Order: sequence, then C-alpha cells, then structure tokens
Amino acid sequence: MELVFDRVTKQYKNKIAVDRISMKLTKGVYGLLGANGAGKTTLMRMMCGILRPDSGEILFEGKGVNEEEYRDQLGYLPQDFGYYPDFTAMDFMMYMASLKGIPKKKAKEKSMELLESVNLSSMAKKKIKTFSGGMKQRLGIAQALLNNPSVLVLDEPTAGLDPKERVKFRNLISRLGQDRIVLLSTHIVSDVEYIADTILVMKDGNLIHSGSLSEIMEVIADKVWECVVDEKTAEGLMIKYPVLNFRQEKEGTFLRLVCEEKPASQAVLAEATLEDLYLYYFSEQDNQKGSEKS
Repeated sequence: MELVFDRVTKQYKNKIAVDRISMKLTKGVYGLLGANGAGKTTLMRMMCGILRPDSGEILFEGKGVNEEEYRDQLGYLPQDFGYYPDFTAMDFMMYMASLKGIPKKKAKEKSMELLESVNLSSMAKKKIKTFSGGMKQRLGIAQALLNNPSVLVLDEPTAGLDPKERVKFRNLISRLGQDRIVLLSTHIVSDVEYIADTILVMKDGNLIHSGSLSEIMEVIADKVWECVVDEKTAEGLMIKYPVLNFRQEKEGTFLRLVCEEKPASQAVLAEATLEDLYLYYFSEQDNQKGSEKS
C-alpha cells in the first residue's frame, strides 16, 4: 500500500499554499503538524481529490486520486463537517453509507459496530441536533470508517472531545493504522505524540520535517530551558523567547522556554517535548494568523 506525492504544488492568487511537496506514505499513522495557514488543509484536500494540484501528482498504488477506484478506498473527516440536524445518528450513518454504495444490510451492521466503537450506540435513535460538539465529532469519525477505507484522512478529529474520549480515539486510530494509511492533522500535539508512527511538520507550504518522534526531536534537543527568575527578568524573557509555561512560585517566576542559547544564568536544560518543538517553529505564526483557509 503506497500513496505518493510527487512535487505537488497548489497556489491561491499570490500565496503558495503547498510548495513542491514530495513524500511517500505507507501503512501507519502520520501526524501532520503546522501553524494556521501552513497548508495542511490544502494538502489533505488534494489527497482526497477535492482539489487538484496546479502541478505535480498524487498517486495511490500508481493511480490518480481523482479516479473512482481511489475514492472507494478513502475515508475523510473534514474540519467543518456538515450534518443534517433532524437525522438520527443511525439515519445519518445509513445515508452516508448509501452515498458510498454500501448495501443496506451490510450498512446497518457496520453502522451499529462503528457507533459502538465511538461510544454512540445508545444515541443511535437520537436526533443529531441534540448532540454536543464532541458527539458530532465522534459521529463524523464513525462515518469516515463506513467503507473500511485503505486511506483515512482526519482533519482536527479530536476537536470537542474530552480527555477520556481523546484517549479512546487515540487507541482506535492506533489500531486502524496497522493495516491502512492514516493521516491525522490536529492542533492537540499530544494526540500526535502518542499515536503517530511518523510526524510530518509543515511550515509555509513546505514539508520541513518528516520522521519518527525521536528523529524530529533532535532539532530542539538542547534548546529547552527552565529557570526561576524575578518578575522583571521574566517579563524580558517572555518578550524575547517563546514561552511554553510559566507560573508564580515563592522564589519567583518559573519559566519554561525554547531558545538557542542559555536565557539566564540560573537556567537549566530540560527534556524537550513535541509541544516544545511546535512552539519553537510556530508560536509567532499562530499569534499573527487567524483560522487556516489554505
């Protein structure tokens, strides 16, 4: 099983959203990280055949992703997924199954199985308009799995899920990644850290890192510092460097920050996390940009 991106580019007016990306995806879970506007959603939409690249191509098992054969093997949960509020959960699952050409008997069995897997079986006959945001998100995950896809694309799938639901979701995705390609985009860095076999980091339309957690963490292995300083020093450091965490303590202000050099005489190196890496690359961009449209 192989999904290949070959010099894929997409441009909107004067903005290059995806810039000549080449990569090869095989079975496993891929975590896609990037700031707002990095090009993640555009990349996923091209992967799903919703958008066409301006140049380059995307091939699954040697065939283009715009062909019907590929779409039959695709599961997709977009970030802004639409629902029919007066449908029950089961009505919605059956409707989505019909769109995917799944026979009625098989669709009913699969729908019940999937609603159970996302902890919604007791809500099968309840109308979607009564659902919380997290419940709607779980229903979206279930519909994406209806056709037992070989390629599963999930854009911010854990938005609205509480911590317990996220753990259950992560376990589900880990199992699914054993025999299919799963691409997961999320701002909840811990979701990627726990379940991704490979982490893809996008910045300004480019794929700047690709590798296992341990491989990409080498970039900031000696750049995460912790210190306790007085209030005035803390204010200066918070202006100068990306700060992951701070809190007031009896001795002063505790800071955890990411920077190239030792930020204060009393600072000590700390073990880096994926959240530190995200902050190192994207803190300034997230402050400057709004919601991702690219």
